[in-house]
Amino acid sequence: MVVTRFAPSPTGYLHIGGARTALFNWLWARKNKGKFILRIEDTDIKRNTPTATQQVIDDLRWLGIDWDEGPEVGGPNGPYFQSQRKDIYQQYVDKLIEQKNAYYCFDTPEQLETIRQKAISEKKNIVYPRPAKLPDESDVKKARAAGKPVTVRFAMTDEQIIVNDVIRGEVTFNGAELGDFIILKSDGLPTYNFAVVIDDALMGVTCVIRGQEHLMNTPGQQELWKALDFGELPQYVHMSVTISESGGKLSKRERPKALRDAITHMPEANIDKLAETANITTDQLKSFLNETWTPDMPAIDAMAKYLGVHLPEINVVDFFRSGYLPETMVNFLALLGWSPGNKKEIMTISELIESFDLTRLTKSNSLFDRSKLIAFNTEHIRMTPKDKLLDCFKKYLKEIKSPVSKADDAMLSRLLKINEGARTLENIENKSRFLFVDNDSIEYDEKAVEKVLFENEALEILAVIREKLSATEQLTEQAIENMLRGLAEERQVGLGKVAQPLRVAICGTTVSPPIFDSVALLGKENTLARIDIALKKFGQEKKRDS
Repeated sequence: MVVTRFAPSPTGYLHIGGARTALFNWLWARKNKGKFILRIEDTDIKRNTPTATQQVIDDLRWLGIDWDEGPEVGGPNGPYFQSQRKDIYQQYVDKLIEQKNAYYCFDTPEQLETIRQKAISEKKNIVYPRPAKLPDESDVKKARAAGKPVTVRFAMTDEQIIVNDVIRGEVTFNGAELGDFIILKSDGLPTYNFAVVIDDALMGVTCVIRGQEHLMNTPGQQELWKALDFGELPQYVHMSVTISESGGKLSKRERPKALRDAITHMPEANIDKLAETANITTDQLKSFLNETWTPDMPAIDAMAKYLGVHLPEINVVDFFRSGYLPETMVNFLALLGWSPGNKKEIMTISELIESFDLTRLTKSNSLFDRSKLIAFNTEHIRMTPKDKLLDCFKKYLKEIKSPVSKADDAMLSRLLKINEGARTLENIENKSRFLFVDNDSIEYDEKAVEKVLFENEALEILAVIREKLSATEQLTEQAIENMLRGLAEERQVGLGKVAQPLRVAICGTTVSPPIFDSVALLGKENTLARIDIALKKFGQEKKRDS
């Protein structure tokens, strides 16, 4: 049976690259009617962030990626958090030491730095010098009594190691150049390269699909697997890199960097208030600006919202909050470094599962084309069944705490219908928000006011519209359309010259659902009230300017 796994570290939210890795493992397990395991590699205590694990779980569920074993599900091979498996790892450390496949080390950071500098000066690979006599338990006691750090290293072979990769074929490594690596840290926790081998073996993983940056880890992991006599090696698949439109690798650091750059270029930014908004100290914020510390993602998002700064979507939750559908993300991510073998691009999840084949993964890097992602989302919004789209819209509105979430299902369904062709749910929310704020809370876009309301006879036309709407008994879409078109004919102008002043008056911007629907949904009383506010406010401003 095919068994795959996804093993994220909770050092941040689920990055889009990590989501792609999870997706490919999930697709391959589902294609083969196998098992997909989720486990959390949380042994890097210093870098773990408090909200990351739950966010990873929530993001996977939002994408529709379920797991057969793991957190919140359980299974026969738990615990599924590495921090809860210390006793298991220790058993295998002891076994390797007993076999003399591993040994204790007592080097201080200064001693390790000396080794590193010597290798650099001699232009050699940094290889740890294995002692002629391996330390024993008495040496460990002496080292601990002296306050020295105690670690354990795996004794690597000096021979060539061949990694058979599905995408790259045979890749050869020289074991002598890789050197002995740490498998147990001085704090008693395992390193990634050790724990991953134990977990994969004990959980029965048969196929390891991961990013190509892990290829250099594979020879050491294979040697560990053999030393522990775990049997047949799993199948290895190292996926190509996904790059951003700027040419670099998609990085989780892009959002913090964008925020840091924005703050740096805002000399008027109130540092104390910004720190308070993020629930961090002023000193912590200064450390962030000096690139010596990075806060948890909620703090990053809070500061960006306070400053009105749009950060690039990098984590899965960012795309959720920007109004993308989960089906869009799955479809788009699946085609990064994989091809179904035909020219079809818009695919359902069931079609992806049916078509998925590891042999069709590519060696070349894939481009994260955001314009293509938007095109995919536009199409998925169009093809998603109404009930399902309504459910997605409601979850999105709740997530961003939109005032539109106050609407009932009938109203939300109508908003979805009159916004057909929208690129994202965010577009629909932005266009519809004006319906759910108080009349005197409308925020007017300065450019829209300047371009539309201050143009020639716009305010005069708006006053006429008010008079005609006031006299209209039933404010239906058809009645509104007839009135506006009739007024345009009277004035001998295009419909836009009549509709746009009304749109800016009631919405604050030049963007909204169709104007006839907008007025009908807002209602006669609110429409007239907003026209009055606009006429008073901008009529006075225009007089002052003239």
